[in-house]
Amino acid sequence: MSTQEYRHIVRIVGNDIPGERKMLVGLTQIKGIGYNFATAILDTLKIDTNSNIGNLTEENVQAIEKLITDPIGGNFPTWFLNRRKDIETGADLHLLTSDIPFTLRNDIERERITASWRGYRHLSGLKVRGQRTRTSGRKGGAVGVAKGGMAAPVKKGSAGAPAAEAAAPAAEAAAPAAEAAAPAEKKE
Repeated sequence: MSTQEYRHIVRIVGNDIPGERKMLVGLTQIKGIGYNFATAILDTLKIDTNSNIGNLTEENVQAIEKLITDPIGGNFPTWFLNRRKDIETGADLHLLTSDIPFTLRNDIERERITASWRGYRHLSGLKVRGQRTRTSGRKGGAVGVAKGGMAAPVKKGSAGAPAAEAAAPAAEAAAPAAEAAAPAEKKE
């Protein structure tokens, strides 16, 4: 690239990227930039994709940041962006870093408030995009099935055996109490 000194950490759009990473891999560490977007940025700026990111000059870093923050200004097509026709502004945007989960949470909350079908599905934790739920997408514990522990053993015999067994321990518990009361009467 140039005679500039090698940097061990390069800061691009608020992310620290190790200098030993290749250009493509280093740019994809920024949330919101995938492999194809990173390739398009490097091709537009005519930067070698196989060189290490630590060899970038300060001018190259600024040019990359400018393209990342304003891809429409760099003549990227709108279908390349990750948020087209934003609901609030109507503009085509490319979201980065912490803006992605923040916007996603806002979208889901808006759907819940408007009580749309998608909002109900998000609220219930079910599939939203029309997938089947009969066999797939199961999460959580089993419903209607007792897990763990063993069931009480049933002895072989007549159909009324469990009821008789339940009555027998009650009779055995009453017998010692009767025996304890009986000797007290004999002493008098």
